[in-house]
Amino acid sequence: MSGPAPSLKLAPGLDPGKLAAAFARFGRLHLPGILPLAQARAVSTALATATPWHKSMHVGAKGYDFALETLAAMPAERRAALAAAMVEGGKAGFQYQFDAWRLSDLMEAGQRVGGPLAPLESVYDLLNSEAFLQFVRRLTGDPRPAYVDAQATRYRAGDFLSVHDDGVEGKNRLYAYVLNFTPAWRTDWGGLLAFHDAEGHVAEAYVPTFNALNIFRVPQLHAVTQVASYAAGERLSVTGWIRER
Repeated sequence: MSGPAPSLKLAPGLDPGKLAAAFARFGRLHLPGILPLAQARAVSTALATATPWHKSMHVGAKGYDFALETLAAMPAERRAALAAAMVEGGKAGFQYQFDAWRLSDLMEAGQRVGGPLAPLESVYDLLNSEAFLQFVRRLTGDPRPAYVDAQATRYRAGDFLSVHDDGVEGKNRLYAYVLNFTPAWRTDWGGLLAFHDAEGHVAEAYVPTFNALNIFRVPQLHAVTQVASYAAGERLSVTGWIRER
């Protein structure tokens, strides 16, 4: 095991008090420039080159986590059956597929490895620091945020997260967040964090802008639109929920 991860800090000059009115009005916020640029680039590199991804899928009413090599070795007919079940289930239900790495589970189990993954481990530390929690409390006007969970995610061509509201009884989710680390992205590549209104329209959508924090109140209908087949990149992020005890 390597030594402790280098400390991450929020970018200087961020004033959550000045953003609180916008958050209160819409229940969500897109905030660019959340980290100092050099630190954001280090996290992006770790996501792109060092993260031990697995494939996370929800098919029908069941979630799956597959090692990428297991999925690659799966018989073609089994992969086709999974794909068909996902299409069928997605017509009326909640479905997703993307690559993930469950950062919180490892950090909470004391399984730090440092090295190339140290920047990602330091993201977890920042999210659970008093500095970040106090930032969220001031932004939202809510004294309850107590801890943050996190997973790294990678969306490639065909990946998506269908519409849902994050409201799960007993999970104590107050706010959801996405920290974006994709170096460059085009709107037509998909992968947008899209918020749905009561009439089924997209009320607002956020492009996965590099070094931006997206934060929103739970519950709130949203989805990640499917990444296009011609997307010339991978949508890289750290995402999770801000919770109360």
